[in-house]
Amino acid sequence: MVSYIKNVLSSISKSLASTSRTNGPNLTTPELNEIIFYNNSKSDFGNKIININYNLSPPKLYELALKESNTKISSNGALSVYSCSKTGRSPKDKRVVLDSNTENIWWDEKSPNIKMDSDTFLINRETAICFLNNQENLFVFDGFAGWDKEHQIKIRIISTRAYHSLFMHNMLIRPSEKELQNFGEPDYTIFNAGVFPCNRYTGYMTSSTSIDFDFTRKEIIILGTQYAGEMKKGIFSVIHYIMPKKNILSLHSSVNESKEDNSTSIFFGLSGTGKTTLSADPNRNLIGDDEHCWTQNGVFNIEGGCYAKCIGLNPKTEPVIYNSIKFGSLLENVVIDPKNHEIDFNDVSITSNTRVSYPINYVSNAKIPCIGTHPNNIILLSCDAFGVLPPISKLSHEQAMYYFISGYTAKIPGTEQGVKLPIATFSACFGEAFLVWHPFRYAELLKEKLQEHKSNVWLINTGWCGGIYGEGNRYKLSDTRAIVDAIHSNELNSTEYETIENFNLQIPKKCSNVNSKILNPINSWKNKEEYNKLSKNLSEMFISNFNKYKDHSKYNELVKHGPQKK
Repeated sequence: MVSYIKNVLSSISKSLASTSRTNGPNLTTPELNEIIFYNNSKSDFGNKIININYNLSPPKLYELALKESNTKISSNGALSVYSCSKTGRSPKDKRVVLDSNTENIWWDEKSPNIKMDSDTFLINRETAICFLNNQENLFVFDGFAGWDKEHQIKIRIISTRAYHSLFMHNMLIRPSEKELQNFGEPDYTIFNAGVFPCNRYTGYMTSSTSIDFDFTRKEIIILGTQYAGEMKKGIFSVIHYIMPKKNILSLHSSVNESKEDNSTSIFFGLSGTGKTTLSADPNRNLIGDDEHCWTQNGVFNIEGGCYAKCIGLNPKTEPVIYNSIKFGSLLENVVIDPKNHEIDFNDVSITSNTRVSYPINYVSNAKIPCIGTHPNNIILLSCDAFGVLPPISKLSHEQAMYYFISGYTAKIPGTEQGVKLPIATFSACFGEAFLVWHPFRYAELLKEKLQEHKSNVWLINTGWCGGIYGEGNRYKLSDTRAIVDAIHSNELNSTEYETIENFNLQIPKKCSNVNSKILNPINSWKNKEEYNKLSKNLSEMFISNFNKYKDHSKYNELVKHGPQKK
């Protein structure tokens, strides 16, 4: 046991070594009654000794986290923390090193990837390393990304807050004691020095925040943000980089499977489309709620936990999430009553992006290991607040590529500045911010998988019918669930279809437990002319968005499967 701990400390010290040094800092840990000396420098830094809190249990992390400000235990046992000024991701501060390994990734002006050179990355790395090496205590968590052992990646997180270590304990796949002893060197390391800002005078910096990726060094640097989601999505970007090179499709999706025949369904959807709600079906097993890969063997969850939104959380409509908030769960930026520590899920005074993370085994119907068969059904979810799209459409594989690349939903208008209409949002592959390669590369992989496994593809609108937001009504959750049930029972594979104009979508004429009137959206509108006007407007939004890919060699092949100008 002692030799194993010494090996771990030696590995961590190497991770923390300055770019200009061979050796890292001197370390100790509560499991050892001695200090392991690595640094022979005669400087003050060379005399520094850092205590390493390695893969601590949730109770121990609770104990240490409660020493941090604005941290408390909620009435149901979850740990409540505050991420300070940054309560969401900072996509404009993401940087990727341009070198021979990344020269062919998605770099154009529409890409989420912003270039930096390797020298600037090393400057920010040195900033992070110097900050981390000047702490009295550091938290280190070693875990896995990916439930499929053949494609599993070893991840190391080094941070200064117990909160971040508990978050990654929940979100990564937790190693067994034997796996930890044989962990060895990590494949990728995240240096979370988010408590400390980057130097704004460093090249490529536009704020005090920087999240930097070097896929050659296999390192991620976090400066100037304590929001834990940056670590989760940083790992997802790594997966998006690695897996397509292995002909594996990485997916921003949820996945569940039938308890009867193990048939699998994938749900794509942006925030607010119902992806988490619809995949959390008590009659099916949950494989995962957010990040997956589709390999030659089937699908697997990348994560060991869930990271769910808390705003307006209701135990009646979201029982899976609600019942998972207990000891070991981590509440982020959620308001807690100072007297009784009850959670107020409706209070958005800190942020509307309130979150909870918890291990996937907290979900009663989770399938562990989180691995499934090749999917029978692919469901693309959209919350169309214009009231135009039908509640269910069956897509060809070519249409699936078009709507997958488009990644459409609509933001509900607020009351500020007199905004009255919804705002169309297009996010390529339903997760543009995390893509590394061009969206068409992921779409080509999707098409290959669909054709090989003859998967059905569906477009479901969970948004409005009978009028735009503010005039019409949102589709009832019971109707959407009935539609999903009809997909899973194969009922919709043998029913009669009709085509709606502008979008050329095939819609069923009937569906069990659903009023046939709502299946064709124009039937729900009193003002048919207004529907046709909005339908034409939305189709033009799709066309305009897809035009940004017109320089791609596959553009002409795919554009004809979307809405067409009349």
